[in-house]
Amino acid sequence: MKRLLIALACLALSLPLVAQNADEPASKDDVILYLRTMHSHDLLQKLIAAQSVTTRQLLHDQLMKEKGTVPPDFEARFSKMNDELLKGMPIDEIVQAMIPAYQKHFTHGDIEAMNAFYSSRIGQKVLEELPAVMQEGMQAAMPIMSRYLSEWQQRMKHEFQPEQKGSPAKTGTGTPPIEN
Repeated sequence: MKRLLIALACLALSLPLVAQNADEPASKDDVILYLRTMHSHDLLQKLIAAQSVTTRQLLHDQLMKEKGTVPPDFEARFSKMNDELLKGMPIDEIVQAMIPAYQKHFTHGDIEAMNAFYSSRIGQKVLEELPAVMQEGMQAAMPIMSRYLSEWQQRMKHEFQPEQKGSPAKTGTGTPPIEN
């Protein structure tokens, strides 16, 4: 009985230490473990590849609107250059560069909780499905982004073009330029 009381006393006295540990800043090792749990290297590669598909389509659509056509070998050349970009992407360096940001914004306890989630079955499913969700979401958003960019481009052209022959060009201040 005496041992049980001592064990309970030790446990009760150590609880504040455990709680305090959770509020400590995340260590580099905490973040590295989290990034491994997230399969961050593979996830980042998949996200970049998914974004690349969307970006390629957006660029193609924009070129078609502006010029009406693209060179016959555009798709093949652009795909080749894009593949080279992705193959040479310094993913490991990018992941390492992100560690201080995680340390700044998350505590040791936060990282432990995120590791617990992403180690779970549903957490692993999130990681597995996220690239496809991002790609499909971006494809759904592409017409909206394309329309918005076209409208913005028209506003920019209007803003930086002279208004009419004989009238002063816009200076952005609402007043005509001073003539000498």
